[in-house]
Amino acid sequence: MVSHEEIQHVAKLMKIELDDPTIYERVDKMISYFDILDSAGVESEEMSFTEIPLSELREDKYIPFNEKLIEKLNYYKGTYVRAPKMI
Repeated sequence: MVSHEEIQHVAKLMKIELDDPTIYERVDKMISYFDILDSAGVESEEMSFTEIPLSELREDKYIPFNEKLIEKLNYYKGTYVRAPKMI
């Protein structure tokens, strides 16, 4: 699929260090999963949606907010906002 050199080259372009030796296996698994998705054959599927004329959409209105929004967040600490862990 993808060689170690290609992964290293892309990681270097993205300025990512590859310290974990299992990263190559994980990249191969991700690419094989994308291959499965590509072969799903959804090109012939029909997408259904309802068109809404612009006249039926609400008008945008500017409502000023004079307080600092970041201070209203639940997990605000100093100049940071605590977010859930990303795996």
